[in-house]
Amino acid sequence: MFSTYVLRSKACRRLYTGSTSDLGRRLEQHNTDVSTSTKNRGPWQLVHREDFLTLAEAVRRERYLKTGKGREELKRILKGSLAIG
Repeated sequence: MFSTYVLRSKACRRLYTGSTSDLGRRLEQHNTDVSTSTKNRGPWQLVHREDFLTLAEAVRRERYLKTGKGREELKRILKGSLAIG
């Protein structure tokens, strides 16, 4: 199982989108500054997750969520779940 995930920084409220095969391990890496892409901006909180059968599907969704239309869709999703203000 592979996941596309969205994190929100509790410090600066920025969003980060990624994909992984082990979400628990990856979230720990983000929160312990192992990941250079999120280093010094945490702690991070999981605000959205989507699961896929293949890595290719997860990466395709991650890339889409990083586009203009994808960010708009993500705002609608997160607003519906009250994850952003």
